[in-house]
Amino acid sequence: MLTYEECLDMCDINQDEVSAIAEHEHVDPIIALAMGQYLCCHNGESKIQSIILDDIKHAEKIGNTEHANVLKKVLAHFIATHPATSEACAAK
Repeated sequence: MLTYEECLDMCDINQDEVSAIAEHEHVDPIIALAMGQYLCCHNGESKIQSIILDDIKHAEKIGNTEHANVLKKVLAHFIATHPATSEACAAK
């Protein structure tokens, strides 16, 4: 059986990005990890960006600026590390 950490190591997204997806979709981290990996491999990077943006808007709406700032860094990292194509997944 694979551990969560082993799955994360094989995934194209990091823990912070998984957490943002889990927060938005109200699912356990392992489900969010699978969703994120699927989206990365099937041209869904814009959906992940949209999820993180929604999380930022929600955090700002409830006045949690600290969390919003963390999520902005998560979004910046995601954009910097994920091209708009799924070429990396096709090679796997």
